[in-house]
Amino acid sequence: MLFELIRLEFLKSFRSTAFAKSVMVAIFLGFLAIMLLGYLLLAGLFLTRIIEQLAEGQDPIQVLNSGIIFFFLVEFMYRYFLQKLPVIELESLLHLPISKRKIMHMLLGRSFFSPLSIIALILFTPFAFNEISIQYGVSGAISWLGSILFISWTLHWFMLWFKQRFEDSLIGVVVVLIVLLLGGGSTYMGWFNLGELVAPFFNFAMTSFIPLAIMFVLCSVGYYMAFSYYLNNAYLEDLAEEEEVRFVNQSVGFFSRFGMAGELANLEWKLIIRHKKSRTILMLSALFLLYGMIFYDNLANQSGPMQHMFIFVGIFITGIFMIQYGQLFLSWNSGYFDFFLSRKDGVRNLVRGKYLLLLSISLLCFLLSIPYVYFGWKFLLIHFATFLFNAGIMIHLITYLALWKPKPMDLNKGAMFNYEGVGAAQFLMIIPMMVAPYLVYLPFSLLFNFYAGLAALGTVGVVGIIFFNKLSTININRVLKNRYEISSSFRQEL
Repeated sequence: MLFELIRLEFLKSFRSTAFAKSVMVAIFLGFLAIMLLGYLLLAGLFLTRIIEQLAEGQDPIQVLNSGIIFFFLVEFMYRYFLQKLPVIELESLLHLPISKRKIMHMLLGRSFFSPLSIIALILFTPFAFNEISIQYGVSGAISWLGSILFISWTLHWFMLWFKQRFEDSLIGVVVVLIVLLLGGGSTYMGWFNLGELVAPFFNFAMTSFIPLAIMFVLCSVGYYMAFSYYLNNAYLEDLAEEEEVRFVNQSVGFFSRFGMAGELANLEWKLIIRHKKSRTILMLSALFLLYGMIFYDNLANQSGPMQHMFIFVGIFITGIFMIQYGQLFLSWNSGYFDFFLSRKDGVRNLVRGKYLLLLSISLLCFLLSIPYVYFGWKFLLIHFATFLFNAGIMIHLITYLALWKPKPMDLNKGAMFNYEGVGAAQFLMIIPMMVAPYLVYLPFSLLFNFYAGLAALGTVGVVGIIFFNKLSTININRVLKNRYEISSSFRQEL
């Protein structure tokens, strides 16, 4: 029966109208995965030297045992964003005369065969047999490495359960943020050293098989937890009912003040939180609000050329959603673009609604970035000036570039390694997006001072806001002029 399920999945992929495109994407992603895994293997081979350079004079084994918990924190994060759920295939299998248990085992087993499952193996195997086996024997190396692998695989099964259970709710976001703050933030802020607390467990794993047995049991429990949840919720009508209830009353009353454009902005918001790819971008935008912590904490008192980097950080923080979501401006609506063509002023109101949504979230990002004033008042001025420039200039520039041959996109697929809707414009637009703010800022900053550059940046943004209607009309007319060509490209099957 297992081979029959595999055969059906193969036929499904082979008969797809997008088979050739899927093969090319798979080849590209496979090459990328092999390249990244190769880098990991090199890092594993030279892990001892890397540790000796970072912690000179200390025992590499003890240093790694104290820091390996942070590897698992990183793994928790990248599994949350990269690991795919095996639920899409479920819809095409439930109607078959096959036991649901067998279907669940097949889907969960298939999800395990992923490059994510061998990252820990590739990274730590050379260290285990080159370092640990010398001091603690081969049995110690196997016990230590096995404990690490079972922790990694436990995270795999846990994440399958966690994402299916909490991905669409605020609880999931809160848990991820708590893990990030308590895990990395506690050590960074000096509250407590998480690595030192868990180091004895890995030290014990080198002398005993008890930790290995414990992690094997936890891995089995994780698999059983994921299997039970998927099995008990493998009913399409229950999933549909849950989805319907979950997103009730998600309207934003503020948008209703802007007429039909506001209603479409409200509808766009509902679609963002309903679909995987757009919801992931929204969550990433929230996480990237912490981007300034990387620069401001260490470079807050820097002057001279280093200050120029803060402009890019400000543009990024206050406009991250505008950049990520706006670069696929019309592709989000590719499945029902013809609906707006059939309505009076439908396309015009659609574009205006998108403008309203992008500006509103950009304003929210600016307000949420105000606490960066802790590092100095100049950072509040940086964010204010870059927000004005984003609202007055960048939004029109991003939209203009995104309207160059937009492509169709499936909203139900995840955001990571999903290149639907992405064309040459999305790769090329990063150049003018990075150059435009500095074309305004640098002349005044170099001739006068840093604050003169900020004033120029904010002034140009204010001018763009004053002439917002005229600038937005350029993009609206461009969509109207090419609306039939755009509609035809959206009808192409993915």
